[in-house]
Amino acid sequence: MKAQREALALLVGGGVADFAFRVSQVAFPLVVLTETGSVAATGLAGAAAGVPVVLSPWWARKARQWVDSGARLAVISAVASLALAMVPAAAMAGVLEAWVLIASGLLLGTCEALSTPGRSALLADTGDRWGPDKAVELLTWQDGLRRIGMLVGPSLGALAVTAGFTEELLWLEALAVVSAGLLAAAVRGNPRSLEIQEAPSIRAALVGRRDVLLGWIARGTGCVTWFAFTLGLSVLGAQRDRPGIYLAYGMTGYGVGAVAASVFAVHVVRRLPPAQLAGGAWVFQGLCWVGMGLWAEPPAIAAFACLGGVSVVLGIAAISAVITRSSVGPERRALLSGQSVVVNAGSAAGLLVGGPLIAVFGAESVLVGSGLLTSLVAGSVLLASRKTQASPRKPQASPSPECETADHVDRDHHPGRAA
Repeated sequence: MKAQREALALLVGGGVADFAFRVSQVAFPLVVLTETGSVAATGLAGAAAGVPVVLSPWWARKARQWVDSGARLAVISAVASLALAMVPAAAMAGVLEAWVLIASGLLLGTCEALSTPGRSALLADTGDRWGPDKAVELLTWQDGLRRIGMLVGPSLGALAVTAGFTEELLWLEALAVVSAGLLAAAVRGNPRSLEIQEAPSIRAALVGRRDVLLGWIARGTGCVTWFAFTLGLSVLGAQRDRPGIYLAYGMTGYGVGAVAASVFAVHVVRRLPPAQLAGGAWVFQGLCWVGMGLWAEPPAIAAFACLGGVSVVLGIAAISAVITRSSVGPERRALLSGQSVVVNAGSAAGLLVGGPLIAVFGAESVLVGSGLLTSLVAGSVLLASRKTQASPRKPQASPSPECETADHVDRDHHPGRAA
């Protein structure tokens, strides 16, 4: 039963912290804009936070291995909470300037680069002690809770801001993050994984795990083209004098589909080859993007987005299955860190080119083009996974449910502003 309690603590803590972020992200730009008077400043903290995550393959190789217990995750969460508190504290003091936003973002991004794969690795280790394939099930529910926050959080944040709460929401997020750390403090790591002392690079951890690489190619492409959905629908609504309506339909449909898929994703993963499932999932997601571009009306957008949400969750669950079944300890943390880099770097690259592309070609055309590109790349992944049988490295002393005994030594896009 201890594994179940520890898993619940990690899930609840991470879910609460992420939900608080989704609520506070509505207030954050308003606080910055009010205090600085600069629209450009509203993106400084987020941009700065992305730098340590994208650069983490070079600086975090050993540091991410340090986060191998709930107690150490709690330390990282406490630092992240301080980084979050810097902004409302500076606003209260009337000294909120660009350097504060940059410093807060860099510190928060550093914590995120360590805590995001750390929390996921601890959750997977707990699942290993719970039972077969419980690791991928827990990681899927972690992602599901994040999507529930995406679905509900912004609306609650908007209501709170309307009621006059802005800086209070930022303090609430800082409190939620440190609370998530405290909930995780008693979670132990995987004693057998601690026997592995190396700190492998992400590239080294990928050796012999071709399915993981193929899955990252499909998911990374989906992250690069994600801007077509969010930014594209926002622009489409503004151009048709219905600002926010198209994105609201799209995000609601996507959230409903993603949350529903979290219920049955693990059952699907158990029955299909994971790499082929991942490739097929993003092929289907790309086709959903094409459908939105061709039938760009709110009901159709909601329907296609719902189907896209289902496919993305299945794809992510498939990649999680490959990682958790083929790795433990330091290698698992390295792979989960690499996955975080793929997601963040892909999303950043897409946003960088997305605005100009939409301005030149239009939102509908970009949705169709992005969907076709996603399907093409994911289709290549699907064909490659079928042609060549992957040969993942055998897990090193992967724990089983029976190894949860008294002689075990007691040992997570998320501390804050991950997308």
